[in-house]
Amino acid sequence: MIIASIDIGTNTIILLIAEVDINNKTISPLYNEQRIPRIGKGLVPGKPISDTKVDELLIILENYNLIIKRFNCKKIIITATNAFRIASNKNKIKEILKEKFDFDINIVSGKEEADITFNGAVFSFNDDLNNLVIDIGGGSTEIIYGSINKIIFKKSYQIGVVSAKEKYLRNSSPEQNEINSYQTEFKQAFSDLKGMNFQFKRAIAIAGTPTTLAAIKLNLNEYDEDLLEGHILNYKEIENLVLELSALKESEILQKYKSVVKGREDVILSGSIILLYIMKLLEIDEVIVSTKGIRYGAICKELFNI
Repeated sequence: MIIASIDIGTNTIILLIAEVDINNKTISPLYNEQRIPRIGKGLVPGKPISDTKVDELLIILENYNLIIKRFNCKKIIITATNAFRIASNKNKIKEILKEKFDFDINIVSGKEEADITFNGAVFSFNDDLNNLVIDIGGGSTEIIYGSINKIIFKKSYQIGVVSAKEKYLRNSSPEQNEINSYQTEFKQAFSDLKGMNFQFKRAIAIAGTPTTLAAIKLNLNEYDEDLLEGHILNYKEIENLVLELSALKESEILQKYKSVVKGREDVILSGSIILLYIMKLLEIDEVIVSTKGIRYGAICKELFNI
């Protein structure tokens, strides 16, 4: 069965077309596409996603719908996260998407997002070992710990790369006082993780921050999921990248790393700082980079009952 799974995030909208074997519980990707419209730009809880961003969302989904039809997908799963969670006009947008494309949008809570993200990141390991999953999104960050059969800890923290950039790192090349204010904020946000004694086989980092850092480390000219999936980033490498990115303006980051950072050149530093701090807080020496997450986890939930 060919399935389409779309992840509508605060920063990105990602499409996965996959061949799914329900009996053997396998997901074989056939096509991936990512757009970075940042629909959560300037969004605060209780306020609407702007008309401009809604229009961008519609254009992207119209394009995705053509791709979905080309692959003759039998099922379409669409998952929306933090931007839709907090937007006052989410129901209106849902109605528009239903009327225009016959799309049903599943707006998940922070806890549901954590579950789906975790399952998407770990299902292919095919074991019952404990994992720690770090998902740094545009509007929120999820920390999940446990196995495919039992999640022990999960929490969605209301800090992400876009919200952090807009609130704290406003300059193209952030001043030290901006970085200090940002660090104070996320240290408070993640304070309950201090002293947590997570015992895990793997630490897995998903979403745009770790995949972009891995692409930079590998000197890739363009995003390549096959090369990025499973790549290892250690603490020292991330620390060095944070220092390097801190010294560059956003335009210089784009000029130096080109297409692998395009659309993220202004938020890759904020995400990298969060990742580095979480690793330090939880004494993580290295993370496994995963290109999976919500798109895969939504399929696991819908078709595998995981």
